[in-house]
Amino acid sequence: MQMETGMNRTIEDRKTREDQAARAAGWSRADILWERLMERGNSAYLDGNTAGARALFRRADLLSRVAFAGSDLRRATAAANLALLAVGEGQQGRARRFQRRALDIWKHAPEQIAAMKIAPRTRSSLYHLRMEVKHRETYHDNMRIRFSRFATETGETLRSLTAPPPLPHRHHGRWLGERPGVHDDSRKILSACLLIIDPR
Repeated sequence: MQMETGMNRTIEDRKTREDQAARAAGWSRADILWERLMERGNSAYLDGNTAGARALFRRADLLSRVAFAGSDLRRATAAANLALLAVGEGQQGRARRFQRRALDIWKHAPEQIAAMKIAPRTRSSLYHLRMEVKHRETYHDNMRIRFSRFATETGETLRSLTAPPPLPHRHHGRWLGERPGVHDDSRKILSACLLIIDPR
């Protein structure tokens, strides 16, 4: 019991530090909460708790529509997950409505990636840090190319939401490995690309 309490306290401390770092980087409470709701929704779905996942995705969807700009790609992600859950329940009409909304938002992906602000990354050596500073524009261009590939894959998945399975790409399974360690626009865009549920 004491060990479990200690682990919970450690997790809460880590979340508090992450929240503080996000706020210091200019993220709003809505930015932080949306990401957390989507992560919890994906975890609930993987655990077989479809009802819990749906409730979390609905909260994230409502939050994104209230707090984010109309072209914010994160607005498409919660809608995509709600579409997939609707497909799983045989509600094709409802699924197609969510899909149309997601696809309409995803049209803005190229402009969002072109305009994203990229914060400096923590580097493992002074040499790599100097190289990033020296070639910052090239580094940012390469990152935008990479993110454009993520966005292309996500667009393909969105177009396949109501088609027979399987989906063309896996998303959530890559989130932990790809999630940026900084809170900037790149993290918002990558979360929009990767916080889509993977089939169980």
